[in-house]
Amino acid sequence: MLLEGKVAIVTGAGSPQGIGYGVARRFAREGARVALLDRSPRPSQEIERELGPNAMTVVADVRDEAACAAAIAQVMERWGRLDVLVNNAGAVQARRTRDISRDDYDLVMDVNLRGTLLMSQQALAHVGPGGSIVCIASIAAQRGGGLMGGPHYAASKGGVLALVKSMAREFGPAGIRVNAVNPGVILTGMTAGAYEGERGASVISTIPLARLGTPDDVAGACLFLASDLAGYITGASVDVNGGMHMH
Repeated sequence: MLLEGKVAIVTGAGSPQGIGYGVARRFAREGARVALLDRSPRPSQEIERELGPNAMTVVADVRDEAACAAAIAQVMERWGRLDVLVNNAGAVQARRTRDISRDDYDLVMDVNLRGTLLMSQQALAHVGPGGSIVCIASIAAQRGGGLMGGPHYAASKGGVLALVKSMAREFGPAGIRVNAVNPGVILTGMTAGAYEGERGASVISTIPLARLGTPDDVAGACLFLASDLAGYITGASVDVNGGMHMH
């Protein structure tokens, strides 16, 4: 198993139809002890029943520095180590440029970019050589939005990509790898209704693999980057978009 003996935290993992939960499920299958972090997580008993005894839930809002620190402390208290962090928690809004309010901007930037920074800061106090941080960015940052998220969403994910490269450069000498995953159109509980009927068919027509993505597709990329298979990869971004965007 690729993550045998490792401890991982996945943020934004509360929804069973979401990317975060899909990543946590895949990690658990590969032998990791995994903490599912969310503002509104499901009961620990349910998670343990579904993912096994080496799974736990942690309540935290990634916008709150103290909550991030407390979440990391819970994981350290239970398992005594931390090897992998997946920064998946995110907020998306469909807005046009002139319609983005201050509150809209603050919400999306605080969750997507500040939350990624705060969780990484806290995790890096405990992750040692061989550790891995994986940050979920987006195709929106690469192609300039145009899908579900507005310009402020694309900008927040562009910031994530820049942060990933900067952290990779800083912490590479310590043996810690930092990489990004850029999902394309992924069917989750949040997006499924937006890609039904003609709109879904129209989007699929632009994807060479001729289908929309699933959380498991993203989880596979995260698993690779978290594992020792990616031991010489840092500062990189892996596109999981079916060929919708090539560069």
